[in-house]
Formats: sequence, structure tokens, C-alpha cells
Amino acid sequence: MSNAYAVEYKVVTFRESLIGDALDSDKLEKVLNKHAEDGWTLKAITSADVKGRIGPGAVEGLLLTLERPRR
Repeated sequence: MSNAYAVEYKVVTFRESLIGDALDSDKLEKVLNKHAEDGWTLKAITSADVKGRIGPGAVEGLLLTLERPRR
């Protein structure tokens, strides 16, 4: 039986740099629009410490929770 309301979720990590620069709203907008092209809608934004690419530390960033109908 198919559920007409079945959805899937995706969590995207967004961070500006390892140095802790301010988050760039233009870059965030581009990320959201890129995912919107694939049918994703923004469900929630959560501020979080995000692991950096180098070393054990973390930087302030955002977790974007996206949702779309299951394909």
C-alpha cells in the first residue's frame, strides 16, 4: 500500500570557514536554491558546532533539514 504523504529528509551542513567568519547569506541562498531545483524544501535550520575539515575542533555552522515527497 502506498502512502500519499510519504516524505524523505536530507540534512546539509553549511559552514563558512574554519576561522569563524560570518555566514554569507548569498551563499546560503544559493545552496537552498540548488536543492530546491531537485524538489527539496527547507524544513528547519539549526545552529550547531560543525566539525572542520582540519583538526579535531569544530566551527559554528548550520544544519539545514530539507524535505521532499518520496520519489
